[in-house]
Amino acid sequence: MNQNQPQQINVELGEKEAEGIYSNLALISHSPAEFVIDFTRMLPGVPKARVYARIIMTPQHAKSFLQALKENVHKYEEQFGEIKIYGEDRNRSFGFKPPSEN
Repeated sequence: MNQNQPQQINVELGEKEAEGIYSNLALISHSPAEFVIDFTRMLPGVPKARVYARIIMTPQHAKSFLQALKENVHKYEEQFGEIKIYGEDRNRSFGFKPPSEN
C-alpha cells in the first residue's frame, strides 16, 4: 500500500441524523483540553434558547474544523457570491461590537 495515498473512510449516516438539526445560534466555550460548541435555536419573541446538539472536540480538531469551514465558505462564495451578514453595522446595541474609534 502506498503511504502517500489518502485512506478512504466509510461514513454511515443514520436516518435520524440525516434529517439534520436547524441552528441559528452557536455558543462556544473552551478549556485547555477541549472546545464545546452548543447549537441552539433562537425564536422571535422567545427569551429562552434550547440546546439541540453539543459537539465536544480537542483544540487540534477545533482548529482543523475551522480551516475546513473557511475552505468551504470560500468555495461557496466562489460559486454563489459573497455571503452577507445582515444587521452587521457599527451602531448595534447588543452582541459583538468592534472597538471604539477615537
